[in-house]
Amino acid sequence: MDNRYQPLDCDLHDYLEIACMRGYRLQVELLDGPGFSATALTTRTAPSKEEFLVFDLQGQRHEVRLDQLLAVTALDPGASFTRLELAGRVCAF
Repeated sequence: MDNRYQPLDCDLHDYLEIACMRGYRLQVELLDGPGFSATALTTRTAPSKEEFLVFDLQGQRHEVRLDQLLAVTALDPGASFTRLELAGRVCAF
């Protein structure tokens, strides 16, 4: 199995940044595993250039690699987006 990081489409990355800046509560769906609701905190880029969504889940800080996200849905009323389909949407350089 190829586990190399695939950068997320730049436009979608911008929406995740907005979610973090505004502290949106998100329903997070993963490619492999159960989904969950959490509060977006920030994104992080590792020295290896892998990018992560950092979130608060029940008072604890966690992160998930962006290319492991299937979709995120903003749960806050009046959010600037609703559902973002992320799987397979990679940044073209």
